[in-house]
Amino acid sequence: MRHGKKFNHLGRKTAHRKAMLSNMACSLIEHKRINTTLAKAKALRGYVEPLITKSKTDSTHSRRTVFSYLQNKEVVAELFREVAPKIADRPGGYTRIIRTGYRLGDNAEMCMIELVDFNEIYSNESATKTTRRSRRGGSGEGAKAAPAAEGTEEAVAEAPATEVAESEVKTEEATPEAEVVEEVPAAEEVKAEEPATEEAPAAEAKEEKKEDDSSDNADEAKEEK
Repeated sequence: MRHGKKFNHLGRKTAHRKAMLSNMACSLIEHKRINTTLAKAKALRGYVEPLITKSKTDSTHSRRTVFSYLQNKEVVAELFREVAPKIADRPGGYTRIIRTGYRLGDNAEMCMIELVDFNEIYSNESATKTTRRSRRGGSGEGAKAAPAAEGTEEAVAEAPATEVAESEVKTEEATPEAEVVEEVPAAEEVKAEEPATEEAPAAEAKEEKKEDDSSDNADEAKEEK
Protein backbone atom coordinates (compact mmCIF):
# COMPACT_ATOMS: atom_id res chain seq x y z
CA MET A 1 0.00 0.00 0.00
CA ARG A 2 1.13 3.56 -0.70
CA HIS A 3 -0.37 5.36 2.25
CA GLY A 4 1.31 8.70 2.95
CA LYS A 5 3.64 8.51 -0.07
CA LYS A 6 3.31 11.94 -1.66
CA PHE A 7 6.06 11.83 -4.30
CA ASN A 8 5.72 10.51 -7.84
CA HIS A 9 7.07 6.99 -8.26
CA LEU A 10 7.20 7.42 -12.04
CA GLY A 11 6.16 3.79 -12.52
CA ARG A 12 9.52 2.46 -11.31
CA LYS A 13 11.05 0.76 -8.32
CA THR A 14 13.36 2.74 -6.00
CA ALA A 15 16.67 1.64 -7.55
CA HIS A 16 15.44 2.19 -11.10
CA ARG A 17 14.03 5.61 -10.25
CA LYS A 18 17.24 6.80 -8.53
CA ALA A 19 19.40 5.59 -11.41
CA MET A 20 17.16 7.36 -13.94
CA LEU A 21 17.20 10.67 -12.03
CA SER A 22 20.99 10.42 -11.61
CA ASN A 23 21.48 9.97 -15.37
CA MET A 24 19.07 12.83 -16.14
CA ALA A 25 20.88 15.12 -13.69
CA CYS A 26 24.23 14.30 -15.36
CA SER A 27 22.75 15.08 -18.78
CA LEU A 28 21.28 18.37 -17.53
CA ILE A 29 24.60 19.50 -16.04
CA GLU A 30 26.51 18.48 -19.15
CA HIS A 31 24.16 19.85 -21.86
CA LYS A 32 22.49 22.59 -19.77
CA ARG A 33 19.02 21.62 -21.11
CA ILE A 34 17.16 18.38 -21.89
CA ASN A 35 13.73 17.42 -23.24
CA THR A 36 11.61 15.03 -21.18
CA THR A 37 8.10 14.55 -19.84
CA LEU A 38 6.65 17.05 -17.41
CA ALA A 39 6.40 14.48 -14.58
CA LYS A 40 10.07 13.49 -14.90
CA ALA A 41 11.14 17.14 -15.13
CA LYS A 42 9.38 18.00 -11.88
CA ALA A 43 10.99 15.01 -10.15
CA LEU A 44 14.39 15.95 -11.59
CA ARG A 45 14.08 19.53 -10.34
CA GLY A 46 13.71 18.32 -6.77
CA TYR A 47 16.65 15.95 -7.25
CA VAL A 48 19.25 18.22 -8.91
CA GLU A 49 18.71 21.59 -7.23
CA PRO A 50 19.98 20.43 -3.80
CA LEU A 51 23.11 19.13 -5.56
CA ILE A 52 23.66 22.51 -7.25
CA THR A 53 23.28 24.24 -3.88
CA LYS A 54 25.84 21.83 -2.44
CA SER A 55 28.29 22.76 -5.20
CA LYS A 56 28.47 26.40 -3.99
CA THR A 57 30.88 25.30 -1.26
CA ASP A 58 33.83 23.76 -3.08
CA SER A 59 35.23 21.30 -0.55
CA THR A 60 36.18 17.65 -0.51
CA HIS A 61 33.15 16.75 1.56
CA SER A 62 30.78 18.52 -0.89
CA ARG A 63 32.38 16.85 -3.90
CA ARG A 64 32.09 13.41 -2.30
CA THR A 65 28.47 14.01 -1.35
CA VAL A 66 27.55 15.10 -4.91
CA PHE A 67 29.51 12.21 -6.39
CA SER A 68 27.49 9.73 -4.29
CA TYR A 69 24.37 10.90 -6.20
CA LEU A 70 25.77 11.43 -9.72
CA GLN A 71 28.42 8.68 -9.91
CA ASN A 72 30.30 10.56 -12.67
CA LYS A 73 33.63 12.29 -12.03
CA GLU A 74 33.57 14.43 -15.20
CA VAL A 75 30.10 15.79 -14.47
CA VAL A 76 31.03 16.55 -10.84
CA ALA A 77 34.11 18.45 -12.02
CA GLU A 78 32.02 20.45 -14.52
CA LEU A 79 29.42 21.19 -11.84
CA PHE A 80 31.98 22.64 -9.45
CA ARG A 81 34.11 24.44 -12.10
CA GLU A 82 31.56 25.90 -14.55
CA VAL A 83 28.07 25.77 -13.08
CA ALA A 84 28.81 26.72 -9.46
CA PRO A 85 30.58 30.07 -10.20
CA LYS A 86 27.74 31.16 -12.49
CA ILE A 87 24.93 30.41 -10.00
CA ALA A 88 26.85 31.63 -6.94
CA ASP A 89 24.67 34.74 -6.49
CA ARG A 90 21.35 32.97 -7.09
CA PRO A 91 19.54 31.95 -3.88
CA GLY A 92 17.64 29.05 -5.49
CA GLY A 93 15.49 28.29 -8.52
CA TYR A 94 18.36 27.12 -10.70
CA THR A 95 16.18 25.36 -13.29
CA ARG A 96 13.34 26.41 -15.59
CA ILE A 97 10.63 24.17 -17.07
CA ILE A 98 9.13 25.17 -20.43
CA ARG A 99 6.20 23.11 -21.71
CA THR A 100 6.52 22.09 -25.38
CA GLY A 101 3.26 20.23 -26.09
CA TYR A 102 2.12 16.62 -26.09
CA ARG A 103 3.83 13.48 -27.36
CA LEU A 104 2.21 11.82 -30.37
CA GLY A 105 2.41 8.22 -29.13
CA ASP A 106 0.85 8.33 -25.65
CA ASN A 107 -0.13 12.04 -25.50
CA ALA A 108 2.26 12.61 -22.58
CA GLU A 109 2.89 16.26 -21.76
CA MET A 110 6.43 17.15 -22.85
CA CYS A 111 8.68 19.96 -21.67
CA MET A 112 12.22 21.29 -21.71
CA ILE A 113 14.10 21.70 -18.43
CA GLU A 114 17.18 23.94 -18.47
CA LEU A 115 19.58 25.78 -16.20
CA VAL A 116 18.41 29.38 -15.87
CA ASP A 117 21.83 31.06 -15.94
CA PHE A 118 22.92 29.32 -19.15
CA ASN A 119 20.04 30.58 -21.31
CA GLU A 120 21.26 33.52 -23.41
CA ILE A 121 17.77 34.44 -24.67
CA TYR A 122 16.12 35.03 -21.28
CA SER A 123 19.19 36.25 -19.42
CA ASN A 124 19.65 39.92 -18.53
CA GLU A 125 23.07 39.99 -20.20
CA SER A 126 21.52 40.03 -23.67
CA ALA A 127 21.90 43.28 -25.57
CA THR A 128 18.98 45.66 -25.21
CA LYS A 129 17.14 46.57 -28.37
CA THR A 130 17.59 50.20 -29.37
CA THR A 131 14.87 52.00 -31.27
CA ARG A 132 15.39 55.16 -33.28
CA ARG A 133 12.60 57.72 -33.32
CA SER A 134 12.47 60.79 -35.53
CA ARG A 135 12.08 64.19 -33.92
CA ARG A 136 9.50 65.25 -36.47
CA GLY A 137 5.99 64.62 -35.20
CA GLY A 138 2.66 64.54 -36.97
CA SER A 139 0.91 62.17 -39.33
CA GLY A 140 0.30 61.92 -43.05
CA GLU A 141 2.83 63.06 -45.63
CA GLY A 142 5.05 64.79 -43.08
CA ALA A 143 5.45 61.62 -41.03
CA LYS A 144 6.23 59.61 -44.17
CA ALA A 145 8.72 62.16 -45.46
CA ALA A 146 10.81 62.15 -42.25
CA PRO A 147 11.80 58.44 -42.41
CA ALA A 148 12.55 58.82 -46.10
CA ALA A 149 14.89 61.73 -45.41
CA GLU A 150 16.63 59.80 -42.65
CA GLY A 151 17.05 56.84 -45.00
CA THR A 152 18.70 59.02 -47.66
CA GLU A 153 21.09 60.52 -45.10
CA GLU A 154 22.09 57.07 -43.88
CA ALA A 155 22.58 55.87 -47.46
CA VAL A 156 24.83 58.83 -48.26
CA ALA A 157 26.82 58.23 -45.08
CA GLU A 158 27.33 54.55 -45.91
CA ALA A 159 28.13 55.11 -49.61
CA PRO A 160 31.82 55.07 -50.64
CA ALA A 161 33.61 58.27 -51.57
CA THR A 162 33.67 57.32 -55.27
CA GLU A 163 29.89 56.99 -55.42
CA VAL A 164 29.46 60.35 -53.71
CA ALA A 165 31.83 61.98 -56.24
CA GLU A 166 29.88 60.47 -59.15
CA SER A 167 26.60 61.75 -57.70
CA GLU A 168 28.09 65.26 -57.40
CA VAL A 169 29.23 65.18 -61.04
CA LYS A 170 25.76 64.12 -62.15
CA THR A 171 24.15 66.93 -60.19
CA GLU A 172 26.54 69.49 -61.75
CA GLU A 173 25.72 68.22 -65.23
CA ALA A 174 22.03 68.40 -64.51
CA THR A 175 22.09 72.05 -63.36
CA PRO A 176 22.47 73.69 -66.87
CA GLU A 177 19.32 71.91 -68.05
CA ALA A 178 17.46 73.31 -65.09
CA GLU A 179 18.73 76.81 -65.92
CA VAL A 180 17.60 76.42 -69.53
CA VAL A 181 14.15 75.42 -68.37
CA GLU A 182 13.98 78.48 -66.20
CA GLU A 183 15.12 80.79 -69.05
CA VAL A 184 12.33 79.71 -71.38
CA PRO A 185 9.55 81.58 -69.52
CA ALA A 186 11.74 84.71 -69.55
CA ALA A 187 11.96 84.63 -73.36
CA GLU A 188 8.18 84.22 -73.57
CA GLU A 189 7.72 87.28 -71.38
CA VAL A 190 9.93 89.34 -73.72
CA LYS A 191 7.85 88.22 -76.68
CA ALA A 192 4.69 89.07 -74.81
CA GLU A 193 6.00 92.57 -74.06
CA GLU A 194 6.92 93.36 -77.72
CA PRO A 195 3.30 93.59 -79.05
CA ALA A 196 2.50 96.01 -76.22
CA THR A 197 5.28 98.36 -77.38
CA GLU A 198 4.03 98.13 -80.99
CA GLU A 199 0.45 98.92 -79.97
CA ALA A 200 1.49 102.09 -78.12
CA PRO A 201 2.55 104.10 -81.28
CA ALA A 202 -0.60 102.96 -83.07
CA ALA A 203 -2.74 104.41 -80.28
CA GLU A 204 -0.80 107.68 -80.40
CA ALA A 205 -1.28 107.89 -84.19
CA LYS A 206 -5.04 107.43 -83.78
CA GLU A 207 -5.18 110.24 -81.21
CA GLU A 208 -3.23 112.59 -83.57
CA LYS A 209 -5.64 111.80 -86.41
CA LYS A 210 -8.61 112.61 -84.15
CA GLU A 211 -7.02 115.94 -83.18
CA ASP A 212 -6.40 116.84 -86.88
CA ASP A 213 -9.97 115.97 -87.80
CA SER A 214 -11.33 118.11 -84.97
CA SER A 215 -9.13 121.06 -86.02
CA ASP A 216 -10.28 120.74 -89.66
CA ASN A 217 -13.92 120.68 -88.59
CA ALA A 218 -13.38 123.84 -86.52
CA ASP A 219 -11.83 125.70 -89.53
CA GLU A 220 -14.71 124.68 -91.80
CA ALA A 221 -17.23 125.98 -89.30
CA LYS A 222 -15.47 129.36 -89.11
CA GLU A 223 -15.42 129.71 -92.91
CA GLU A 224 -19.15 128.97 -93.12
CA LYS A 225 -19.89 131.69 -90.59
